[in-house]
Amino acid sequence: MAGFQEPPVKKAKIGNNVNLNANSSHIPVQPGPSHSTNGHVKARQDNSHYGTLKHINGGRGPMQKTFRDTDNLRSLLTQRHALPIFPVRNELLQELKKHQTLIILGETGSGKTTQIPQYIHEERLDRKGGVCITQPRRVAAISIAKRVAEEMNTNLGGLVGYSVRFEEAVSPATKLKYVTDGMLLREAISDPTLSRYSWVVLDEAHERTINTDVLFGILKDAQKTRKSTPGQDPLRLIIMSATMDVDHFSSYFANCPVRYVEGRQYPIEMFYAKKQEDDYVMTAMTTVFQIHQKAPQQHDILVFLTGQEEIDSAVANIRQIAKDDSLAECPRLKVLPLYAALPAHQQLDVFRPTAPGERKVIISTNIAETSITIPGIRYVVDSGRAKVRTYHPGSGFDALRVKKISQAQAWQRMGRAGREAPGNCYRGYTRQEFDAMDVNPTPEILRSNLASVILQLLAMGVKNVLTFDFIDKPSAAHIEAAMAQLTSLGAVAVQAESLVLTEAGGKMAQFPLEPRYAKAILSGPEYGCTDEVLSIISALSSESIFNNPSGRKDAAVNARRKFTSVEGDHITLLKVIRAFKAAKKNKMWCHENFLNFRNLTYALEVRKQLVQVCQRCGVTITSCQQNTDSVRRCLATGLYTNVAELQLDGKYLTLDTKQEAVLHPSSALWGGKPAYVLFTELVHTGKTYMHLNSIVDPQWLYEIAPDYFRKKHIKT
Repeated sequence: MAGFQEPPVKKAKIGNNVNLNANSSHIPVQPGPSHSTNGHVKARQDNSHYGTLKHINGGRGPMQKTFRDTDNLRSLLTQRHALPIFPVRNELLQELKKHQTLIILGETGSGKTTQIPQYIHEERLDRKGGVCITQPRRVAAISIAKRVAEEMNTNLGGLVGYSVRFEEAVSPATKLKYVTDGMLLREAISDPTLSRYSWVVLDEAHERTINTDVLFGILKDAQKTRKSTPGQDPLRLIIMSATMDVDHFSSYFANCPVRYVEGRQYPIEMFYAKKQEDDYVMTAMTTVFQIHQKAPQQHDILVFLTGQEEIDSAVANIRQIAKDDSLAECPRLKVLPLYAALPAHQQLDVFRPTAPGERKVIISTNIAETSITIPGIRYVVDSGRAKVRTYHPGSGFDALRVKKISQAQAWQRMGRAGREAPGNCYRGYTRQEFDAMDVNPTPEILRSNLASVILQLLAMGVKNVLTFDFIDKPSAAHIEAAMAQLTSLGAVAVQAESLVLTEAGGKMAQFPLEPRYAKAILSGPEYGCTDEVLSIISALSSESIFNNPSGRKDAAVNARRKFTSVEGDHITLLKVIRAFKAAKKNKMWCHENFLNFRNLTYALEVRKQLVQVCQRCGVTITSCQQNTDSVRRCLATGLYTNVAELQLDGKYLTLDTKQEAVLHPSSALWGGKPAYVLFTELVHTGKTYMHLNSIVDPQWLYEIAPDYFRKKHIKT
């Protein structure tokens, strides 16, 4: 497509000033054929080196007659052979045998995630130890493991397994194990050299999650230790990504080699905005209707916006505008949201094919950038923005702000249009704006609270966290703020000018939680409410247990009034968990009460795992029944630095950092004016909001941390 056609005579202008027949605000740009969508030069594939899979059934001889579905297996094998990575299978194996560390760059869809671990197994390169493959997200780890198990004709949890937080399917027979990066980090606490593995594959490394960045340093140390220890099998490391700063990664790993694998990418015609647009949401919606009026039927559209509220609003507006008479001859629009907090069944809707005469428009956060491929997408509309959470150590709050994405993210978004056929990408920003973007996103470790990271490093035996070999070193302010938090929680102490774990800190490190939550659980027996605190923290550890469907928010608020506690949000969560259990985990009951069945079920699974950790750590499970004062006091032992005091102007001031804040409108305390509030987190989105709050008595605070609150001059 070389640009939009001339508009018809009729000019309809309706709803939020979206001009359905406006001239295109974009100029076409044809990317050169020598570049892939991630901005890297593609590697040529030499078709003379096609490999043949000699060891199909787990690499252990000829196929057996016990195959469950021979036709299905043939189909799967055909699909494997059709993947772009298959022609270079033998070359890749030679590289893997030759190098201790290898970086593999391959576009989404190349097959690297599912096939490389199988190639290693088929060549029997995992005889001495297994293959561990990390993913940033639990959904990806589970779904990929299921696919690989199917391709290898094995039950999930046998030869192929997975392990994510609070859930796993593994056995002593597991050789290929897909895990979240956080789970591998937890394994390293008890086994710093990861001795059970011969190979570790860090996938989606370009996302630079905080856990992946820490793993870089841990694995680098593990390689050195195993290499210098007689009788130890060397640890081989594969770093895989769709796009990354290759030189930076290679130099960190002793100038290790980099290999490129082509993806299954079709040509994409790209369009930049002709001029800078301030209202990126309006620009995106206008572009959707310009595409809709001329695109072939069932060519679907993927739009990247920034967050749930913005997406829900855009979905409602597009649905309304689509009813306009001027669009009567266009395909019916099926407009779907996509974001992490969406109920599972609604997330799955985006993958379902459209009916004849219908077009999907999916409005998504950056969740659709890399981890998933949505069938039918031929058009991408990129706002060029994303919501980014940044921790400020001085003020102690997380700022959640809309920011420009990086060039690497822009390439990833563009690539979504060319997964199945030639496509088009419309960028809601100018070429000059693109050139001014950062090349890569800021790593999470440079913008996060590091308390959990430092606690885990100390638990792994790292002597000096200040000298730990981070690929990108966090600022001194971030590290010092984390150390101060751990010291205040009693997790660490200073001995001979070194930071060491206390007994309580060692127990905290056993919990896959933020240290302040672990501290509250450890305080449970003292306040006689371990049972209740476990339920609350389990709910805090899952996605929101409340559903707020677009167009029915008033009904949702009314339905949930029965659970709302005058004491605040933490006791409200406790009441919901108790009611869910009393309703025997009934799905229809959740639907009637606008509660998220999947997330409540997950919260109970989390709780079960936390109970097991308590048993290992010798923490007694006690219950206070209806004495919920004890619960709030116990929570304050972990969150006591998160207290705000009501001011004369009706706003709150945090005692720790003197930050002005207000109650979030979703809080059970909204509309009230309690003198002191215990908040779970501060988030800055225009205003600084206190999320998940409870009323606290200042006398409790003096009992918990007398020296701290004397300095804050708290009134009793």
